[in-house]
Amino acid sequence: MQIAMIGVGYVGLVSGACFAEAGQTVICMDVDPQKIEGLRQGRIPIYEPGLEEFVRRNAAAGRLSFTTDLNEAVDRSQVIFICVGTPSRDDGSADLHYVDEVARGIGRTMDEYKVVVNKSTVPVGTARRVRRLIMKELARRGLQIEFDVVSNPEFLREGSALQDFMHPDRTVVGVESPRARDLMGELYRFWTEKNYPLYFMDVASAEMTKYAANAFLATKISFMNEIANLCALTGANVEQVRVGIGSDSRIGERFLFPGLGYGGSCFPKDVKALIYIGKTMGYTFSILEATNIVNQAQRHRFILAISAYFDHNLDGKTLALWGLAFKPNTDDIREAPALTVMERLLDLGADLRVYDPVAMAEVQKHYKNYPYPERVFFAPTPEAALEGADALVINTEWDIFRRFDVGRMKTLLKTPVVFDGRNIYQPATMTEAGIRYFYIGKPVAE
Repeated sequence: MQIAMIGVGYVGLVSGACFAEAGQTVICMDVDPQKIEGLRQGRIPIYEPGLEEFVRRNAAAGRLSFTTDLNEAVDRSQVIFICVGTPSRDDGSADLHYVDEVARGIGRTMDEYKVVVNKSTVPVGTARRVRRLIMKELARRGLQIEFDVVSNPEFLREGSALQDFMHPDRTVVGVESPRARDLMGELYRFWTEKNYPLYFMDVASAEMTKYAANAFLATKISFMNEIANLCALTGANVEQVRVGIGSDSRIGERFLFPGLGYGGSCFPKDVKALIYIGKTMGYTFSILEATNIVNQAQRHRFILAISAYFDHNLDGKTLALWGLAFKPNTDDIREAPALTVMERLLDLGADLRVYDPVAMAEVQKHYKNYPYPERVFFAPTPEAALEGADALVINTEWDIFRRFDVGRMKTLLKTPVVFDGRNIYQPATMTEAGIRYFYIGKPVAE
């Protein structure tokens, strides 16, 4: 089957590479000529484990190609995936102007039946919107061509996206016609033959499913952070509480790790979007409003704890920061709690020595015009970040940090103090090493 991916960002590139790996012929289109030329030469614009190998192997096999020409992508494809960004506006609504542009472009180009698939995260009603825009362009051309608009939301986790796509928990497809259902069923036959579940539903329900899934997981994270904060006040052991509730099959252990809260391109945006959708319908989504408030407050509680330790005077203090990406195994810094921590500590007067295995270049671009660039040292190694620092602040739970020798950590730090925003160490281990250790959920009396 011939497939087009319109938009070669995270979702489009991963999806295109994985469909090609499954034997489909895929053309990826993007308006950025530098990105497309880089991909033709094997340069991957994002960090995702295993993606470079997928792209190079399938490009070499002729199953994966790249273009800046939308007309070419539409003409060559039977199924067209819209994978462009839908960033949040200030009011929380999803900005759909990229989706609109693609829909109009498809309508100006198509000359036979196509299935147009919304892969981007979009609010309920977007499929109808895309259909109207395509029909309007067809009418301008004096054409009546049959087509279908399908919702096929992605459920990819950055850092494990290839695993998630090739071995999915589920695939959700919203369709309105038997013809589109048959085509999408054929497209995903590679997975259904391996007994990975494929759920067909109406389009509006598929659109809502994506938002509901992300919002639920975000709420779970904020709930666990509230429990951790209460553990700090009561003296309960947050790790034991986490295990105790996570062992309940109705709850499950995933997304129950206390920390600095969620970030990235999906959870913050989708929570805000659902809140906004509720408001447009006259409905107050109270749980999600609280989820968002807790998530923002969590990183500021952490910053306050660091400031309080130094008697609210960070002038002349040097802090090591480990972790800049919003989660491990990605270079994505969108909505990263680490950026909030970094900016606020600079505002409070601290000098920073920062390290991240892959996200440093992204942060350096972000801080190019920041007021305090001279007070940020981007260290080449975790060890270099620690040297002479008055404390270590951990923002992202990379494995390289989990495995770090805490004895060496104590030697490199000017004073052996660690503020762990991801609870990656055992408190007893740190105490035995002679390190004063602060973590999310630490009892106030300690």
